[in-house]
Amino acid sequence: MRYFDVETLTACGWRNGGGATREIVCRPVESEEFGWRASVADIDRDGPFSTFPGVDRTLTLLTGDGVRLSCPGAFERMPVRAGEPFAFAGDLDVTAELPSGSCRVLNIMVRRGRWTAPVRRVTDPLVPPFDHAGVFYVLRGRWQAGDDGRVLTTGQGMWWDEDDNATGAGLAPLTADAAALWADVAPAE
Repeated sequence: MRYFDVETLTACGWRNGGGATREIVCRPVESEEFGWRASVADIDRDGPFSTFPGVDRTLTLLTGDGVRLSCPGAFERMPVRAGEPFAFAGDLDVTAELPSGSCRVLNIMVRRGRWTAPVRRVTDPLVPPFDHAGVFYVLRGRWQAGDDGRVLTTGQGMWWDEDDNATGAGLAPLTADAAALWADVAPAE
């Protein structure tokens, strides 16, 4: 199990100047082509998203007043609200519009046909399936993680590989307002 705090991750600016990405994890490490990847992105202005052929993406708004995603012929101006995952194909030409200014999003990407990664908002105790990888991101409140009992708060989380048995006792909310995002990364069937 590897812990992270978004504020301590290195921000890498986008080539188009529209924002920055803080990578949480990319698997496999040092590979030409990732199998799965998790990051947090700060979107600072309207504009096109990068395309990722053969990749499925799930975007979840973390902070800000919203981002509207559109792709002619696929979906138009689909609003994305805080804590609600929105999945789409990375092959699509998607444009983001920020009606009320910059925002921050969690971005989960998986190589289609090799991995799946449904993202859910959770408020109850969670024990991730054995032999699955995953990412857990705290939206609000406090959570207790794993066998070591570490307490996680907003903007913190953990990730694990499919061969880790690191989730042990699972994850449990410690406060009534606790909410988190869980990406269950599993091999495609």
